Amino acid sequence: MISIPLLASPDYECSYLPEQLARSAFINPYFALTPIVYEQLLKQGYRRSGDEVYKPYCRQCHACIPCRIPVRQFKPNRGQQRCWKKHANTTVVIKPPVFEQAHYDLYMRYQKTRHSGGGMEQSSPEDYINFLSSRWCTTCFAEISVDNQLAGVAIIDQFPRSWSAVYTFFDPELEHLSLGIYAVLWQIQQLKQHRLDYLYLGYWIKECRKMAYKDNYQPLEILENNQWRVLERG
Repeated sequence: MISIPLLASPDYECSYLPEQLARSAFINPYFALTPIVYEQLLKQGYRRSGDEVYKPYCRQCHACIPCRIPVRQFKPNRGQQRCWKKHANTTVVIKPPVFEQAHYDLYMRYQKTRHSGGGMEQSSPEDYINFLSSRWCTTCFAEISVDNQLAGVAIIDQFPRSWSAVYTFFDPELEHLSLGIYAVLWQIQQLKQHRLDYLYLGYWIKECRKMAYKDNYQPLEILENNQWRVLERG
């Protein structure tokens, strides 16, 4: 386990659970981060937002649980199988983590439709690229196209033994295509092809609908008491 200097944030309103105060522990910005170091930190439950690396550090609540998919054991359910077949002609192109106007325009439409009122729908181009990319991480933008039209973008951090699904946004008019599910399935398929081990999905929050969906990917491993174990559903 890596020993690192941490800085605790003040309490702030939780964006996932109502009437809860949240707090985060951030890695000191002077600590030298590399992709190799960060992959080890993922194993310890950390995530990044831009260049900042953090983990939940709430005083009483412990609802945010790190989770990952062991891709070699992954078994798609029927809905996921249907989604994969639906996208037989969907294409994905890997691009560098740089600003593209078409990506930003799609991101803003997604935020205004799906997350209105959360503040991210007011992101400037600089806010957008600083949130998704990092100066020290090996990140790519997976550009998803349907019928030769930009449909979504999955931001992925890539490491020697694993990937981390940072964020995915898509055309809100194509919600019926389940592009969020497809993006996860595509990443799992790529990891299997490259004989890698895990896809990190951030935090699973059972009581939050927009975060609880992650247990649809089975098996799902969660980090509790510094040990990874398979989540038992039900």
